[in-house]
Amino acid sequence: MSAPRRKPQSRRRKPKQKPVDLWRPVPQLAPPEPITPVADPTAVLTSLGEMPLPGQGAVAGHYVAAVVERAAGLATALAAAAGVLAVSPEEES
Repeated sequence: MSAPRRKPQSRRRKPKQKPVDLWRPVPQLAPPEPITPVADPTAVLTSLGEMPLPGQGAVAGHYVAAVVERAAGLATALAAAAGVLAVSPEEES
């Protein structure tokens, strides 16, 4: 004997949402504040201590520090290219 068939349930359709206008005008952003590069970009990294990798903490720390220094250098170059790099008093003279 087979089980009784269920009636197909009608699914409720959600009302159509209005499409979002992606090209609408947006409010003007405030000009960015000048960006000052730091003297030691790895300061936060070194304050955390050695990496918790048994036997390889010093090597891993060296590589992570190299990545952080490279990222800081690229961020400084990008700020200079955008014209938002802060000028130190020594460079103004």
